[in-house]
Amino acid sequence: MTGTEAAADTTTVPFRFFGLTVVRTRRLSSSLLRVTFGGEDLRAFTSGGRDQSLSLFLPHPGQSEPVLPPETEPDWFAAYRALPDDVRAAMRSYTLREQRRVADGAETDEVDIDFALHGDGGPACRWAAQASSGARVVVLGPAIADNTAVRFRPPEDADWVLMWADETALPAAAAALEWLPAGTKAKVWIEVQHADDRLELTTAADAEITWLVRDEDAPAAVDAIRAVPDAELPGGTPYAWIAGESSCVRALRRHLVQERKFDRKRVTFVGYWRRGLSEEQLRERAEAETEAEAEAEAEH
Repeated sequence: MTGTEAAADTTTVPFRFFGLTVVRTRRLSSSLLRVTFGGEDLRAFTSGGRDQSLSLFLPHPGQSEPVLPPETEPDWFAAYRALPDDVRAAMRSYTLREQRRVADGAETDEVDIDFALHGDGGPACRWAAQASSGARVVVLGPAIADNTAVRFRPPEDADWVLMWADETALPAAAAALEWLPAGTKAKVWIEVQHADDRLELTTAADAEITWLVRDEDAPAAVDAIRAVPDAELPGGTPYAWIAGESSCVRALRRHLVQERKFDRKRVTFVGYWRRGLSEEQLRERAEAETEAEAEAEAEH
């Protein structure tokens, strides 16, 4: 399967498959690796910026490209799941760090995806660590800018923004900070493993950024944020965006809603991963929890 046929489809749909090729890689820090992709399909790729997410399909070792069902399959996801585990492409969710439109006549547009690397990483981590120019992947990504995979959406009447991210959500936080308009007040906490993971972040916002480095015995995120008095937070109506490890995200959301009295509708929370679970297990648990909630609502 390639994304070329999908990209050639003139029907306006929010998400399509895109075939991409690695152009280059660059180590950003001890924990972060940037992989730059190119390909003709990117002419139809349209990122909404901020925390734009996509599904990345990766080949297994020994495969030249990801193995996926035909795009014309009526129940594509079921057909994908029916493929043998050691054959079907590994699927992982990632944030698009940046999309660059190149000048007419240039070979291709480019997109960057930043990977958080760690010793016990899964298939995406292992793939990224060995990625080289020419390696092929497929992404299910946006064909229109205003799409549901962009979650960082401060309401127009928000007076200030609170953000927390760990290293897995750092690319999304960095892109969101770049997007914030000049003068926007923001309090930002970013949790990383190593001192050199503190990247140089660019923003026009009036942002105070605090790095929580685990190697330096930084306090847990919820403790660090709880320790800040209300008087030291900007005044007015807040909007919060918190993303990273699921249990930490849940604890922070409880703190903001129950203790800080944030309007729960103004708190965007995204569990990118859960300690001790693979992404497949996390998806299965989320589906089971959703089904259980639906059944409980039906009983009432």
